[in-house]
Amino acid sequence: MESFNLPLPAEFIGPLWVGVQILLILLAGYILQRIVARFLTRLGERYPFPSQLLLPLRGGLRWFIMGSAVIIVLERLGVSATVLWTALSGFVAVAAIAFFAMWSVLSNLLCAVLIFTVGPFRIGDSVELLDTLDKPGVKGRVIAINLLYTTLVEPADIGSGSSMVQVPNSLFFQRSVRRWRESDL
Repeated sequence: MESFNLPLPAEFIGPLWVGVQILLILLAGYILQRIVARFLTRLGERYPFPSQLLLPLRGGLRWFIMGSAVIIVLERLGVSATVLWTALSGFVAVAAIAFFAMWSVLSNLLCAVLIFTVGPFRIGDSVELLDTLDKPGVKGRVIAINLLYTTLVEPADIGSGSSMVQVPNSLFFQRSVRRWRESDL
C-alpha cells in the first residue's frame, strides 16, 4: 500500500511560518513575564521590599512585556511600528487633554459623592468657607447640593436682600469649613 505524501503548496508555507513565529513570540513573552514575576517574588522574599512597591512593579512589567510582544506580532503581520507609535501617541495626547479638561468636573463629582456619603454638612446647615482662620469667606445656609455645586443662601445684609451663591464642591475639601447645624441655630 502506498502512502500519499502531498507537499504543501508554497502559498501555504509563508502564512504557516508567520503563524508559527507569532505563537513563538507570544510564548516567549509569556515565559519572560513569568520569569520576571518569579524574580520579583524571590526578591521580595529575600529583601524587605514592601508589597505596595512590588505589586505595581510586577503589573507594569507584565503589561510592558506583553505589550511589546503584541507590537512585535503586529509587525510580523505587516503593520508598521511607526504607524502604531503614531496612533498610540495621538491617542495618549487626546486622552491627556480630555483628562485635564475634565479634571475640575471630575473633582467636583467625586467631592459631591464624598459630601453625600461622609456628610460634613446637610441641607439646612449654615456653613462658612474660610480663606484663612482670621479671614472670613463665603457664608450661608445650604439649600441644595448637586453633583457640581452646593448652593448657599447668604444672610441678608442691612438694606439688601439675600443672595444665592454656588460653591464648587471641591472647595469644601480644599479649605476649612465652619458649620452650624440647623438645630444649633
